[in-house]
Amino acid sequence: MKMNAIIWPEGYVPGFTDNYASNEVIVAGLSAADVWPLLGTPSRWPAYYANSANIRFYDGKGPELGNGARFYFETFGFPVEARCSEYIPPAGGQPGRVAWHGWVGEEGTAARLDVHHAWLVEDLDGGRVRILTQETQKGKPAQELRESKPNPMINGHQDWLDGLVAAALQDKQS
Repeated sequence: MKMNAIIWPEGYVPGFTDNYASNEVIVAGLSAADVWPLLGTPSRWPAYYANSANIRFYDGKGPELGNGARFYFETFGFPVEARCSEYIPPAGGQPGRVAWHGWVGEEGTAARLDVHHAWLVEDLDGGRVRILTQETQKGKPAQELRESKPNPMINGHQDWLDGLVAAALQDKQS
């Protein structure tokens, strides 16, 4: 079975940025439809991912993400401004895709951090779901994150995946 991949915008292709993180889980007993409401509704993130807080939307958007939606959240100690650049719920055998461009700091300064964070949620045979999250980052803060051991992005995103799966399993049982 062929698995799908993240679609990268120009300037954010892994290997050509300052930092890259990739995390994936494959879980039996869940579907993309079970997972999607938890991922596509940022106000639900803090309930299962402790590294997210103070989520809000701009321009009367929300509570679900959508193409072009501007939102804000705090993670890894960063106040992240973001714009959703891809939002395709899973349907008809096609994977769900959500991605955003996030940024911190003033453009052109050493404190500037730009990221592309993407998620792919797809049903696999045998009643399994695959959840893939990948992020590329640019800027001096990204270079510092890349050098940190253990890698805070890999560990933080794994916590997000683990929490997402646990919350989906709990929702399914209730």
